[in-house]
Amino acid sequence: MQGFTRVFGVLELPVFVTVGTGFWHFSPMRTRRPAAEQLPADELFRSRLENQIDLRHPLVQLSHRLPWSALEQALSPRLPATTATGGRPGLPVRLIAGLLYLKHAYNLSDEAVCERWLENPYWQFFTGEVVFQTCLPCDPSSLTRWRQRLGEAGMEELLAHTINTAHAMKAVDARELSRVIVDTTVQEKAIAHPTDSRLLEVARKKLVRLAKRHGIALRQTYARQGPALSRKAGRYAHARQFKRMRQVLRRQR
Repeated sequence: MQGFTRVFGVLELPVFVTVGTGFWHFSPMRTRRPAAEQLPADELFRSRLENQIDLRHPLVQLSHRLPWSALEQALSPRLPATTATGGRPGLPVRLIAGLLYLKHAYNLSDEAVCERWLENPYWQFFTGEVVFQTCLPCDPSSLTRWRQRLGEAGMEELLAHTINTAHAMKAVDARELSRVIVDTTVQEKAIAHPTDSRLLEVARKKLVRLAKRHGIALRQTYARQGPALSRKAGRYAHARQFKRMRQVLRRQR
């Protein structure tokens, strides 16, 4: 142990050494995962991802062909420098660009793409990791803030580099890019069915809001009776008791 201290003492890290299955395991404490190019001391003794995965995997091949340096140069001016004002360093451009690509390629939400990144070594290699990570790459809300910072021009830059890479890999032909195919698939939306009872309740709320805005004092706003009548009308309609439902609608009017 004394020899170990003399050799590795220059690291100046709080190191805990444990003897387990015949090899040394070093786990220096750290608070934030740094970039892949600056590995901490503990990751120097871990097996690299490229030695564990199949290098013929499509994502591995694509990661070697995408112009990450050009992407970083193109997108960095659009992102504010937080270190100059004392903030924490921004996330690597390759990490966020890779997560955005995986999100759209596999049709996932921001939360789902971060969770699957944690389980998939190929996704981690694609986003620039050198060793397997066991922590989330970022908070899902970071992807939303990045999209807002990049804007439409930044997303077009990402799309242009993706198309150029696909053309260079002969994955798409130039003739396939001469026309646009619009996907008109119907997507589910959180739109409520416009029943009479619900529309009357919405109208009541808007009238009350307008009256308050213009300083008009109302004798009664029906804040409690309105929602109750709307629910009652829905129950009568579901039970096919239309006569009672019409009575409730008359009361709402």
